[in-house]
Amino acid sequence: MATSFGALSTDFYVNQKLALKMDLPTDRETILHLFDQVRKAMPSMDRFRRYEGELALESTRRDAEYRWLALRQTSIRTGHVNPVSMAEAYQLHRLILDLAPYHLTISPLDIDYVELLFGFDLECKSNHDSIVFEALFSHSPLASLFRVPDARVLDVQPIFGLSLNEKGDMQAYFEVKTRTRNRRGGATRSRNEPLSIFLTLRRYGPVHQIEELQPIFEELSQHAERLTTDNLVPGLLTPISRQITSSSA
Repeated sequence: MATSFGALSTDFYVNQKLALKMDLPTDRETILHLFDQVRKAMPSMDRFRRYEGELALESTRRDAEYRWLALRQTSIRTGHVNPVSMAEAYQLHRLILDLAPYHLTISPLDIDYVELLFGFDLECKSNHDSIVFEALFSHSPLASLFRVPDARVLDVQPIFGLSLNEKGDMQAYFEVKTRTRNRRGGATRSRNEPLSIFLTLRRYGPVHQIEELQPIFEELSQHAERLTTDNLVPGLLTPISRQITSSSA
């Protein structure tokens, strides 16, 4: 059973990023001990992989639902794809905020920002950029930009940023990512890749105590759920989904 958000898209995922100012430790014992603690808490995460510039612990991606953890030079990233509930979607992220500072000797001074992302992938076989243009801009003043003889829509990937408080340290970004373009505007490349809609919440430092990370995550998740329900779904997801359905009818 998908979450209520997951029912609105082909794939729904919740990602977290803990961005740091200094490099993470790279010695074997430290990394393996952290990964082992995560595996004990979440036994399905039993695949240790090495990518360019990244060490990762993952569950199998053959399943529709999976989790992943990735360590890069100055960040710790986690994700849960197609969670069955929002409570489960947050479990890995909360676990890492508890474990990582102690296993990786992260100081409050080291924390640049905490980021939470809600991602929605939509299957779309039509030209992504044309879909987004028709759904969001065809009846707006911006449509006049495209009234050029012999022109066709080439790139429509809007991003909107908001500051959520007076200090400016809590920010939200709405973004649409299209993937059917090549250099000449054709749609043959990446034909099977989804059209994606992202909501990214970011809370910048300073952080005075490591124990503040959990309340920060709670604040981010509350903002994310509210902005998704009140803004992203009616303003982006619904019109784009309707246009995809209309274009394939």
